[in-house]
Amino acid sequence: MTSDAVTANRTGPIRRKYLIDGYRALQHARQHGSGEGGLALWIDSVRSPIGTLIMVASDDALCALDFHVVRSRMLSQVRSRFPGVALKRRRDPNGYATRVHAYFAGDVRALDGITVDCGGTSFQEEVWNVLRAIPPGSTMTYRELAEVVRRPQAIRAVGAANGRNPVCLVVPCHRVVGSDGHLTGYAGGIWRKRWLLAHEGALPPSPRTDREPRCK
Repeated sequence: MTSDAVTANRTGPIRRKYLIDGYRALQHARQHGSGEGGLALWIDSVRSPIGTLIMVASDDALCALDFHVVRSRMLSQVRSRFPGVALKRRRDPNGYATRVHAYFAGDVRALDGITVDCGGTSFQEEVWNVLRAIPPGSTMTYRELAEVVRRPQAIRAVGAANGRNPVCLVVPCHRVVGSDGHLTGYAGGIWRKRWLLAHEGALPPSPRTDREPRCK
């Protein structure tokens, strides 16, 4: 995968769609209150083979998705982005939970095309757009990612943007690896990152020797 190919064939169209859909989703969310003068978003949980995931969505977009082990951090970030938000329970908002289940059942393309509202800076959005261009079964190094966004000296900044991704799996930050192929930097746990890459065919299946004792 070359930088030019990714930029020309994938990143541009995804970036344009991301910006348009994200703007529409945010505008829609701001116009729909909780009934008490505030903003309302939908929250749901999804069980998976590697632990429960928590999702937050508007009527038009997925705003956050992460594992239960980092639930407090995720919800804190949501409340920071949307002051006064009311999180209301809704089962399978916009069909997102169904698509997450399909992904774990083997359809690794099931999450493609989901509209996301990540609320990042322009640089973060650019990095996240490139992440969405990495197909299942493939990986990209942090250095390659920096080159694609035309910031070859900003490897640390790219890594930081990768770590701030609020929508795991859909924006597949787990597909970014170290220059030597080493698995690093995954908030949900390196064993989950390894499992996901093996699930998608980028790594051979291997025993989870570093699995946490309890998987929520």
